[in-house]
Amino acid sequence: MLQIDLWKRVLIVLTCLVGLWLAVPNAFYTRVEQSNDALKAIELKGETPELAEVAGNWPGWMPSALVNLGLDLRGGAHLLAEVQVEDVYAARMEALWPDVRDALRGERATVGTIRKQPSADDELHVKISKPEGMARALEVVRGLARPIQTLSGVGSNDILVTASDAVIVITLTDAERVANDERTMRQALEIIRRRIDEVGTREPTIQRQGTDRILIQVPGIGSASELKDIIGTTAQLTFNPVVGRGGDPDAPAGVGNKVLPSLDEEGAYYTLEAAPVVTGEELVDAQPSFDQNGRPAVTFRFNPSGARKFGDYTAENIGSPFAIVLDDEVISAPVIQAHISGGSGIITGRFTVEESTNLAVLLRAGALPAGLTFLEERTIGPELGQDSIDAGRVATMVAFAAVLVFMGLSYGLFGLIANVALILNIALIFGLLSLIGATLTLPGIAGIVLTVGMAVDANVLVFERIREELKTARGPARAIELGYEKALSAILDANVTTFITAVILFAMGSGPVRGFAITLGLGILTSVFTAIFVTRLIIVIWFERRRPKTIEV
Repeated sequence: MLQIDLWKRVLIVLTCLVGLWLAVPNAFYTRVEQSNDALKAIELKGETPELAEVAGNWPGWMPSALVNLGLDLRGGAHLLAEVQVEDVYAARMEALWPDVRDALRGERATVGTIRKQPSADDELHVKISKPEGMARALEVVRGLARPIQTLSGVGSNDILVTASDAVIVITLTDAERVANDERTMRQALEIIRRRIDEVGTREPTIQRQGTDRILIQVPGIGSASELKDIIGTTAQLTFNPVVGRGGDPDAPAGVGNKVLPSLDEEGAYYTLEAAPVVTGEELVDAQPSFDQNGRPAVTFRFNPSGARKFGDYTAENIGSPFAIVLDDEVISAPVIQAHISGGSGIITGRFTVEESTNLAVLLRAGALPAGLTFLEERTIGPELGQDSIDAGRVATMVAFAAVLVFMGLSYGLFGLIANVALILNIALIFGLLSLIGATLTLPGIAGIVLTVGMAVDANVLVFERIREELKTARGPARAIELGYEKALSAILDANVTTFITAVILFAMGSGPVRGFAITLGLGILTSVFTAIFVTRLIIVIWFERRRPKTIEV
């Protein structure tokens, strides 16, 4: 008999109602988006009458999740950046020098005096005054090597130590360079993501391309230059001892020192010890604030390790200047007045409020491990995005209208029932996209258009099968029941293979390809549901009320 259990009817109806409920906010997109933004601003800054009024534009008891619009629909910025992984080699060698120096000082009777020599950026040269102690020196320095903690570097150490005359030459091993590059890329990806998330952008795309490139796409941001301001600064913060101050940028710095310009005083240059006492990597928090004179500043706080080093240095060097260096510029060089315990302090300089806020964001997110070179940058205006939305809407409506007319003319009443299910199918797709927070792109709209055709295909299979059963002189109830049963295998075969394709596209693709795969995959699920369950339920309800002796399909 042609019947559906009551619990199945309730479940189908509830599923459709929930899908429609979730899709409703997308019909009032701008209004809901403004309300959501106001609620986020209230959480961050506190409630104001203006924000409360905007937040109240959408009822709190209604769902507020929206389908996120991608870069090609909303407009925004696109950057392709190359990470200068070689920069890290020089930093590694610089950080290794204090350890080598301290280790060899304990063997001074054997190796003599120790001096750092000029060398390439990716090497560290150390000269000892007693060449006869070279064997012992090599043994001590090799003891500083650490095993590489990666699968590709199992059994290898991070540094290679050799000798040339009375000079110890330290370089990174090939395995360590590979591991270092991989580490650098992972850190750069994570830090860029944290910096962009700090400024509250919607659904950014940040992914690795090749061995040393990162693709960054941020919808809704004003321009590529604005995006570069957020992520393009390395924000390498260090605290270095001051050796001297002058006005000549070419003055000899001495081995182990460097000359850097002052950001606060034009024409002033500081000679600093290259090895920092504390770095920004040991910061745990940074917030914009104001100094005692009411000027914008940034307060910071170290982790326990950084706090201990910072406190020990300030206790031992009261009365000496201490430089705060950001990206190779001395922000300020205050004189240490007292022991600074607790691991917190304040950075002052010629900041505006906006600059102090941005600096705090950069420091909280962490320092980029290496510099970025921007190979490609594009700004997509919101007008172009709106054009894409309008074009996609027209394409969808034309395809939708053509399918509705075709189904109505070809299958009569059954075609109209299929059209109802088709409209419901589109609503369910948007409800699911809103539920999972997916991003809709222009290729995603193409996936929805394709889903419309596939949803009709399932109904066509069912209706044609019912026609075949009617020709064998079966009753209408039995013909409808057999039509759905015998068409089921063909519908599942076609949709399962397409769904597998969508999964592969999502797993292997990126950017627009993933957008297409998401809408295609969700569209397959909703189209199978509406074709097999929704249309059948509507037809069963109609048949129970009318009890027709014959039917025309």
